[in-house]
Amino acid sequence: MEQPTASPRLTSLLGFNAGYVDTAGFLALNGLFTAHVTGNFVTLAASLVHGTNGALAKLSALPVFCVLVVLSRLTRSVGGLMATKIVLLAAAAVLMIAYGPFPDSDAGPAFAAGMLLVAAMSVQNAVQRMYLTSAPPSTLMTGTTTQIMLDLADLLRGADSAARTAAWARLRKMVPAVLVFAAGCAAAALAYVWMGMWCFALPPAVAAMAAMAMDSGPCGA
Repeated sequence: MEQPTASPRLTSLLGFNAGYVDTAGFLALNGLFTAHVTGNFVTLAASLVHGTNGALAKLSALPVFCVLVVLSRLTRSVGGLMATKIVLLAAAAVLMIAYGPFPDSDAGPAFAAGMLLVAAMSVQNAVQRMYLTSAPPSTLMTGTTTQIMLDLADLLRGADSAARTAAWARLRKMVPAVLVFAAGCAAAALAYVWMGMWCFALPPAVAAMAAMAMDSGPCGA
């Protein structure tokens, strides 16, 4: 079936939300990465060495992420997945606002909110990998930044015409992806300082805007 269109507006909303959620979650939940889940291995090791809390949430993030990706793969509607992501982010926001801030991110409400955020970002990752394959990743920027630097190096060394055309095409997609992700990170940091737990009210709204920006007809995997 017809795939959704990876419009610049849609990919920008996804990238902004990923940076925002990852940063806000990291600040509110003692170093829990909700979008870049493999980073939790590093913070888990640090928690164990320094005796800080949050080890359970960091240990649980990857399996929760994996389960939600599998469930997303089994779902046949991209619109349904986008709606699920909105619900997960909204539920996390309710817990954050009602019970935060959290001195212990392994406590019940904090743990539940963290896993809801991880689940939401896993759905976003799955949607992008399944349905928005022409767009650069919206969450993990390491590979995107590496490709940008490789393309810039090729342009500087005078690659042939075809290689230059391909490099410029990738740069036009990837540079904005990194910038909007960074903007989401910055916005989350400022919102956390100014608004506290109320900063988590924004991601469900941004997710809703992304769902509206998507051509949300049913899609095959």
